[in-house]
Amino acid sequence: MSETRSADRPPDRLDGIWLGLDLGTQSARCVAVDGTGRLLAAASRPLTSHRDGLRHEQDPEQWWSALAAACREALAGLDARRVRGLAVDGTSGTILLADATGRPLTPGLMYDDGRAADQAVTVNEAGGEVWRELGYRSMQPSWALPKLHWLLDHEPAASAAGVRLLHQVDLITWRLAGHQVAADASHALKTGYHLVEERWPRQVMAELGVPEGMLPHVVRPGGVLGTVCAAAAEATGIPEGTTLVAGMTDGCAAQIGAGALEPGAWNSVLGTTLVLKGTSTHLVRDPEGVVYCHRGPGDTWLPGGASSSGAGVISRHFHGEDGDGLAALTKEAAALDPDAVAYPLVSAGGERFPFRAPEAEPFLLGEVPSRAAEFHAYLLGVACLERLCLDYLDHLGAPVDGPLTLTGGGARNRYWCRLRAEVLGRPVRLPEQAEGAVGMAVLAATSGGASLQEAAAAMVGAGEEIRPSPARTARYLPVYLRFTDELTRRGWLSRAVADHARRRAAQ
Repeated sequence: MSETRSADRPPDRLDGIWLGLDLGTQSARCVAVDGTGRLLAAASRPLTSHRDGLRHEQDPEQWWSALAAACREALAGLDARRVRGLAVDGTSGTILLADATGRPLTPGLMYDDGRAADQAVTVNEAGGEVWRELGYRSMQPSWALPKLHWLLDHEPAASAAGVRLLHQVDLITWRLAGHQVAADASHALKTGYHLVEERWPRQVMAELGVPEGMLPHVVRPGGVLGTVCAAAAEATGIPEGTTLVAGMTDGCAAQIGAGALEPGAWNSVLGTTLVLKGTSTHLVRDPEGVVYCHRGPGDTWLPGGASSSGAGVISRHFHGEDGDGLAALTKEAAALDPDAVAYPLVSAGGERFPFRAPEAEPFLLGEVPSRAAEFHAYLLGVACLERLCLDYLDHLGAPVDGPLTLTGGGARNRYWCRLRAEVLGRPVRLPEQAEGAVGMAVLAATSGGASLQEAAAAMVGAGEEIRPSPARTARYLPVYLRFTDELTRRGWLSRAVADHARRRAAQ
């Protein structure tokens, strides 16, 4: 967070302490942020998972106990009377069933749980017309609605009276309020919520056998859900009466934390895989179903896609290197600056963005006579894939010419960030703080009367800017075109997209 901004007095509507609560795969986190963006306190607790083949589950009670403990620690040294609001983010597509009192009846089926392949076929047959209207064409087995259908098929508790479908954060907001409150439209997307008409598609749900009373009421992100009850205040240390604000999924939360909120702005998150999320004034529809849109606060749309490629190739191929070893490899690779490029596919299940190809597999173009040269080929491959993602988004009609921020673990490597900027041929920014919990604190601050853009302008630091060298962009352009040509030759990337990328390169 910016120390210069932290000394300024925020507008009255932003004054106070805002809490962001984040449920990730491995931890539950709470941050406390003031109206200038100063990080006042943060704490986290670990979460454990159980994986068995395609199944991935967590204990929902652990979500609450871990988050409550993180909140108590974060708030221990603060003046709790200044806490004004909070919002919660969670993993996209994670669901459970609960009884009418909010008691979990099933484990949490996590965002990447893939058990519902057969149910996904049924869901797409029933709702394909709606899914196409909403721009994503079809649902994957890991999405929430196929998993709900699986629970209806296999879980005896699903037939009991009063059973509720909850998204991950819905359990937390229920506990915080002391009663069930509305779900947010961001988490409801993968359960089939109609983001344009802002309702559940009743005919589709009826055909799938989903009882209407099982589904929660839904509001847009940023809406006020209620206030913290006395029991939750005692468990968490959050003052009773604190405003609960409808949150978003973890990827959207990180986008807010990066400040990528104006039309055409994008946040590129380089972790194990590469995820791009941007802002548009219109719904971006993708006939291939590779890109889908969340509904943002206000009238904005948040298109994005998640690749199966990314920085995970570094840990896979250079797993014996520690931080110092990778720093030395980076320095050696930068000095060599070879033009060999590797397709940085991480997943064994093929690619999903910027093209869908279940049969895709890694490849290498060029010679890599040394370990440093091989390392550079993967760095360059990620940069080329990132450019192709933006070319694909432009091909769909998404606005892509606004500010671009780089976040995630890969953004800690400054040479890699510069290489990405040069392959892209555009400036990039490294925001001061872009974690999801901070994004939720910014969203919570809108309950004081500020717009999301106003809150982000006051609370999110712009960070360092990297401007590319035009000469080096020109050097890498043939590498990028060779990379896209190879993807096309292998039948994974369509000729139309490759031609669009080539036309953009010629501009």
